[in-house]
Formats: sequence, structure tokens, C-alpha cells
Amino acid sequence: MMISRACLIGAYQSKLEAMASYPDVELTAVVPAYWREGRRVVRLEQAYTTGYQLVVAPVAWNGRFHLHYFPTVASLLASVQPDLLHMDEEPYNLATFHALHAARRAGVRALFFTWQNIARRYPLPFREMERWVYGAADAAIAGTEGAADVLRRKGYGGALRVIPQFGVDPDLYHPPAEDPADRRRGGRPLAIGYAGRLVPEKGLDTLVEAVAGLDGEWRLQFCGWGQLRQPLERDLARRGLMERAVFRECVSALEMPAHYATMDVLVLPSRTRPNWKEQFGRVLIEAMACGVPVVGSDSGAIPAVIGDAGLTFPEGDAGALRAHLAMLMADPQLRRELGARGRQRALERYTQERIAAETVALYREVCAASGRLAGPGDA
Repeated sequence: MMISRACLIGAYQSKLEAMASYPDVELTAVVPAYWREGRRVVRLEQAYTTGYQLVVAPVAWNGRFHLHYFPTVASLLASVQPDLLHMDEEPYNLATFHALHAARRAGVRALFFTWQNIARRYPLPFREMERWVYGAADAAIAGTEGAADVLRRKGYGGALRVIPQFGVDPDLYHPPAEDPADRRRGGRPLAIGYAGRLVPEKGLDTLVEAVAGLDGEWRLQFCGWGQLRQPLERDLARRGLMERAVFRECVSALEMPAHYATMDVLVLPSRTRPNWKEQFGRVLIEAMACGVPVVGSDSGAIPAVIGDAGLTFPEGDAGALRAHLAMLMADPQLRRELGARGRQRALERYTQERIAAETVALYREVCAASGRLAGPGDA
């Protein structure tokens, strides 16, 4: 049984279908009906629901990242009687502490997931919950090598695998029929895109400063929402660039391939802060799967995700970012090559099928260690 707040997103559910396709896995996925993100409410999408049971469960303190929990976990465990509980949450959150307590009482093996790539010391009671979860879990999944390193440094000594939380479905995220590198024929502006939250840590001021000094024809599109929407608009207006920019509030991940199809390059200019650095950058693999060249800062996991399939620059360095964009503007062949490399890297490393296979392999190891035979109810 997997409890996953994130799996209310329709595009993410294709991983669940891939996991459930294995004959020795009978999967129950527990998701909330909605999740509050500030004033925004993200509601459950049911897009990929074949082969497993999708259970909608209530969430106490919905919208509180550290304090929310699923109050019906114990009754769900009694009903489903799984061999394994996969808690798709950070080890320091109440939801994970509460669910693993219920699993221990029910005699069910359990594991958790983490993206945390900074060794933070949390205040009480969260650091005590985190310590207890480390001792109670049968295994852990870290989204990146950086997150795995933090787990070990903080004292977790159990079984550990590095597996991203989600990949991409290459049938949904794929290159458009039109060659992106040929879009500027006829003098069309270079379409520079950003997708994600409009928040300070994403370094969007660096992106605006970079394009403000960029020669040639370009347009800038932001796809996302957040507190910086109005400050960004004011900054662009002050620079006389507002007519070159467009803002779109994309709600569904299922809609994102259509937006990537309008981009010539995706930029993720994240900037490290004392309590945060880029944990993965999912938009990178989505754009790569769509054949869109990617440019990212060197914050956190970005260089490892991009590899040699894109360009990186020192975080906060608008001049270096501008130079990359100018090079891509002038060289359609480079855009074409990077787009192809990105697609290949996404297919090799970041498909939902690959991530599902690695996750199921870990399930089998945990269940074998418990002395139980794999079979129906395995997850």
C-alpha cells in the first residue's frame, strides 16, 4: 500500500500503473481528494487508474506540509492487509511518523521517501519524529544522491536506494511534430520558457536580468503561479519588456506537454538559500522528454539531472545565462542536438517505467527480508 499526497496529480499516476503491471504486485494507492497550497487548491485528477486500487482518504490539517496526516491509516491497513507500506513523504513529517506507527502496530513493513538534500536540524518535535522513523523504517528511498548522503549523515543506517519520486511518460511528454530548432525561420523570436513556482528561490530575477541584456528577438513565458507574479510583472514593465513576456497559470501536469511545445529553451535558474537548494527540478526531465533544450543553474541536483544533455551556469550569474541564451539563439543546430540528447537521457534514466521497476525491486527485497513470500498484497 502506498500513501502519496503527490499522486493526486494525474500525470504522476502512470508510475502507479507501471508498478501494478508486475504480476507479483497488488497495489493500493491512497491519495487525498485535494491539497491546499496557500490560496490555491490542487484537486485529484484520475488519469491513469488501471490495474490498481485508488483510495481517496481524508487528510487532517490539509495544506500543512509538516503537520498534515492521514487519520484513517490504521483502518486502511486493517482493510487492505498489505505486506508493505510505502509512505511517500519526508521522514520528519507528522504524516510519516503517524503512518509508520500504525504500520508497526499492524506488523507491516514500511519505507519512506525523501528529497531533503540539506542536513537540517529540525525543532522539536519534528527531529524526534525523524529519529524514530529512521529506526522504525525497513527501507528508505532518496530522490537523489545528495538526499541519500543527508540521510546517512543524519544517522539513518537502514536499506537505502536512490530513485527519483517520479519520472515522465514518454508517450505523453514527447517532441512536437514541428522541429523546435526550426521555429525561428521567418524571424520568429526565440521562445524562452520557465515552468514552476514563482518564488524567490527559483532565481527568476536572474532570468529577467539575463534576457534584459539579450540582443535579438526573443519572448519570455512563465508557466506557473506564486507570490512573485506581480513583482515580476512590475520589473518587466520597468525595463520596458512586458510586451515580450506572457504569464500562464498551468494547473494540470497533463497540460504541460502542450506548453513545452511552444518553447525553444527551458530555463531553471534556481538559487540556493540557507534552508533550500534545488532538490531535483522535475521540469527539466519533462522538457528534455519533449525535446526542448534545457539550461539550469548549478544549484543542488540540477547539474546531475541535466548531465551532458543541456547547459549549466553559476547560480545568480545573469551574464553567464545570457551568454548561453545568445549561443542557443544563434545556433539552431545546437538547439537540435541538445534537444535530442535531452530526449535520449530522459528515455534512458527518467521514464516512469524505469522508476517503477526500481521501486518494485526494492519492494521485493524488503518483503524477502521479512520472510514473506511475494504475492497479492505485496504493496
